[in-house]
Amino acid sequence: MSVAVMIHASIPPHITETDHVQRSLVQLRSKSDGLEQYIFLNGLKERDPSLFYKILLSNMMELIPILYTPTVGDACTYYSQIWRHPEGLYISIKYKGHIRQILRQYPAGANPRIAVVTDGSRILGLGDLGANGLPISIGKLDLYIAGAGIRPSSVIPICLDVGTNTQRIIDDPLYIGVRQKRPADPEMDEFMEEFMSAVSEVFPELLVQFEDFSTDNAFKYLDHFRSRYRVFNDDVSAVVLSGFLNAARISSAASGIPLNEHKILFFGAGSSGIGVAKQLVSFFTELGMNADEAKKHIYTVDSKGLITADRKGLQEHKKFFARTDYEGPALTNLADIVKYVQPTALLGLSTIGGAFTEEVVKLMAAMNKRPIIFPLSNPVSKCELSFKDAINWTNGRVVFASGSPYKPVVHEGTTYEAGQGNNMYMFPGIGLGAILSKSEHITDAMVEKAAIALSTSLNEEENSHELVYPRLERIRDISAQIALAVARQAHKDGVENNSVLRNLNDYDALRHIKGKMW
Repeated sequence: MSVAVMIHASIPPHITETDHVQRSLVQLRSKSDGLEQYIFLNGLKERDPSLFYKILLSNMMELIPILYTPTVGDACTYYSQIWRHPEGLYISIKYKGHIRQILRQYPAGANPRIAVVTDGSRILGLGDLGANGLPISIGKLDLYIAGAGIRPSSVIPICLDVGTNTQRIIDDPLYIGVRQKRPADPEMDEFMEEFMSAVSEVFPELLVQFEDFSTDNAFKYLDHFRSRYRVFNDDVSAVVLSGFLNAARISSAASGIPLNEHKILFFGAGSSGIGVAKQLVSFFTELGMNADEAKKHIYTVDSKGLITADRKGLQEHKKFFARTDYEGPALTNLADIVKYVQPTALLGLSTIGGAFTEEVVKLMAAMNKRPIIFPLSNPVSKCELSFKDAINWTNGRVVFASGSPYKPVVHEGTTYEAGQGNNMYMFPGIGLGAILSKSEHITDAMVEKAAIALSTSLNEEENSHELVYPRLERIRDISAQIALAVARQAHKDGVENNSVLRNLNDYDALRHIKGKMW
């Protein structure tokens, strides 16, 4: 028997007459556990990448919650247990001094364009997971591919394996990372300097997205590298700004309160919380306020209560919004803080599940005709408030967006849809716009324009339902609009190195952008 016949005989004779896409979906849906579904898709991508991406592009709404939040949190938590094959690039602290050689050996595509880089130190709301954090980079890049049409061959998921301060992970006999505590700041700074220099030299057109670094390092490394390299830190701040623009309009239309009189209370003052708060300063400055006036409309709360300037040992990043106008005893209870501040909006980035109690939510509803409540912590177990409770406790009046997806809720015969402040709305378009404009840097103004583009991307039907975000089913159209806004701003900021979009009107530019999608 010839080799050709033997190979042919190993395949069922009528396999080509059946739908393997449908077969794979049946296999996926037969698994009731999200982590098992993640493992199945991970194996499918290894065995047949073309089939995996075909299924992803045609079933995005079903697969996104598996490949990204909320299931990716479980994948990271158990990654050392479910690891099956190499699927990204690990840069170990043990390779310090040799990072260029490691990068040159990596079998990247001919022209890699985007890398998502994490050090695993603050994965979602799950803490320091070390080398187990790689799935967050993989998941983000799957969304770049699905949401913005970035070619799979041009992305690189990277984990900087520098250790973990979580002892149970170090003690895990299956742990795949370096078994040591994280290095002191001077050594980590040297490592990051070498990595950024090396990656920009080996992959000169690569856009680097920092993902889930620790609170202090997230700020520090972005500030240190953003003017020298093509790098940005994807936190949720820009997408929250976009949702808040729409939420504030809905709330003000109901109450008659002018937009410039909104007051925002942030529960959670880590890097994400303060980052979002700083982004929302622009909401007020766009209304004509200066930055100092805008800051007065924002209050921040951490585990110790309302953040005031006279608190001893206050962390540096918390000082920006520390109140100087409160002189009473420390306010530590959230309900008491709400009574004092009288906010129109309550935003949660605390990773404390259920922190927005019935008392707190009903206080917000008593103060506001349309209270704005955004419990943004991921995963669902860390979310401050469920959508069902938000609807029930406000009698359907809440203007709601969360970090994780929630199913629609029926209350007294009316169906309500939850907004999701998912940064998937934002980062694919930012990345695509930066690539197509060949921008040297990602400026604050580019991110701000992306947020505004998202806020104006809702269609007539979505606006009629008072949604704060468009539906994710339209993600590629949304990404194209964001990419155009980013490219236009790159030109204004003088960081653009491709004149193609500059010379096209908006209609033709959008056609050009969509034509570049994979």
